Amino acid sequence: MRMPGKNISKPAPLSPDEVVLREELRANVQKLAGEIGERNMWHYAQLNAAAEFIEGSFSSAGLRTRRDSYDMRGQSCRNIEAEIPGVRPEILLIGAHYDSVFGSPGANDNGTGVAATLALAQHFGGRKPNHTLRFVAFVNEEPPYFLSDEMGSFIYAGRCKARGDKISGMISLETIGYFSDAPHSQTYPSPGLGIFYPNVGNFIGFVSNVHSRALLRRVVALFRKHAKIPSEGAALPAFIPGVSWSDQWSFWRYGYPAIMVTDTAPFRYPYYHSSSDTPDKLDYDRFTLVVSGMQKVIEDLDNL
Repeated sequence: MRMPGKNISKPAPLSPDEVVLREELRANVQKLAGEIGERNMWHYAQLNAAAEFIEGSFSSAGLRTRRDSYDMRGQSCRNIEAEIPGVRPEILLIGAHYDSVFGSPGANDNGTGVAATLALAQHFGGRKPNHTLRFVAFVNEEPPYFLSDEMGSFIYAGRCKARGDKISGMISLETIGYFSDAPHSQTYPSPGLGIFYPNVGNFIGFVSNVHSRALLRRVVALFRKHAKIPSEGAALPAFIPGVSWSDQWSFWRYGYPAIMVTDTAPFRYPYYHSSSDTPDKLDYDRFTLVVSGMQKVIEDLDNL
């Protein structure tokens, strides 16, 4: 389970650019979870408001957006795609689901993932990458669509496969804004994992199935190359609880390598899937260090 690269034990201070990024992330989470609030098929107007906000954010980054729509019991749903064409046919896809679970405003789950996706799109907008960079906000990840063929990402990944899209790696940004330095603040789905990993929830996690372990190891190595926050990585069988719990699962089903970046959600975050998952619960400094690190990971992956 040892990952490549040198890990660090505590977060570094923010640079001036990261202070600006922090406020961008804070504003986007506040918009999604504070202003729009709960957004799902039971709060359909809010779900559409979130989609329109995401489309506007992609457009403001200079990116052309595309709606990947489908009908769900008579109501239209949409994944939202923004792409920066590269000189190579391979695609690096970065995505996050924008719906929230019933009864929750979804600040951490998954306002943080969406805010990070928007910030990364903003960072790379106007560049000419080697790989095509594709940013996607997925609808309907939460129950009752979770791990089913009605998930927005499952429908999207299937359409990618049918088109022959050459996705060399998919990165799912899932619940990435909560950290704790308290002893025993980190738990795991299997007691045995606690032997190998810390019991303090001060790190960002990188998770994949066994098939995607090569991508996982590359990403962890690149993240640690620029590390300003502790990180842990694990390539595990998909049947272990938590390993497949986001949109990377959909891409695995179609044979694409995919990983999840996460603060481990229910194994650390005390407000998971509750009405208390609000913007004030997040650690914006460490959340920013994760996103800043992922900027550098994507830059390095693009040059491989």
